[in-house]
Amino acid sequence: MTYCIGVMLEKGMIFASDSRTNAGVDNFASFCKMTVFERPGDRVIVLLSSGNLAGTQAVIGVLNQRCAADDGAMNLWSADTMFDVAMLVSDAMRDIERRDGEYLEENEVGFNASFIMGGQIRGEPPRLFRIYAEGNFIEAGVDTPYFQTGETKYGKPIIERVMTPLTPLAEATKCVLVSFDSTMRSNLSVGMPIDLLCYERDSLEVRKRCRFHEGDPYFTALSNEWSEGTRQVFRHLPELRW
Repeated sequence: MTYCIGVMLEKGMIFASDSRTNAGVDNFASFCKMTVFERPGDRVIVLLSSGNLAGTQAVIGVLNQRCAADDGAMNLWSADTMFDVAMLVSDAMRDIERRDGEYLEENEVGFNASFIMGGQIRGEPPRLFRIYAEGNFIEAGVDTPYFQTGETKYGKPIIERVMTPLTPLAEATKCVLVSFDSTMRSNLSVGMPIDLLCYERDSLEVRKRCRFHEGDPYFTALSNEWSEGTRQVFRHLPELRW
C-alpha cells in the first residue's frame, strides 16, 4: 500500500509521498515514489506513483528514455502544456501495459500503476492531474484542489476540514504532514521515509524539498503536538445533556 497526495493552492503546490512497499507482512522495503523533472526557469514536473512498483518504475524509465532520445518526438522537456505532459505519462503507461499486461494476467496479476502529476510550465498556471491505471486522467480545480492515492481514508478528514485553495503554503504543509501521521498510525502498510516538496507558484524551480526519516525531530514534535491538541479540544467539547 502507499499514500500520496498532491495539493493545488493559490500560492503554489504541495506534493508528498511515503516510501513503504510490501509484498507480504514479512517483506517490507523502501522506495522513493516521488520523481521530479526540473529545468529551472522553464518547468517543474512532479510525479507521485502508486501501485505495482515494477509497473511504476517501468513508466518512469520510459519517460526518462524518451526525454534522452533525440528523435524529434514530444517528451516531458518539449511539451508545451501540462495537459500534454499528462498525455505523455498516459501513453507511457499504456505502452507498458501492452508490453506486460498479457504476462501479468497469466499469473492473475493485473497492471496496476497510477500517478498524481502536477507542476508548472512557463506560460501557463500550475496544474494538477490524477492519472488512473487505465491511462485516463482528470484535472484538479476549485472544487477539488487536491488528489490522493493509496490508503487515503485516514488522512482525508484533516485535509477536508483545514485545506482550501487560499490556505498558505506553510499551513498546507503542516496539514499534509498531519494527514500522513494519521495514516501511519492507522495502517502499517504506509511508512517512512516521507518525501515532501513545496512548489511556489511561478518560481519555475524547486526551492523546498525534504525527506522525513523515522525519529525526525520536527515530524515527531508535530505528531505529539497534534495528538495533545486533539485531546485538549476533545476535553472542551460540550457535554451531552441526557
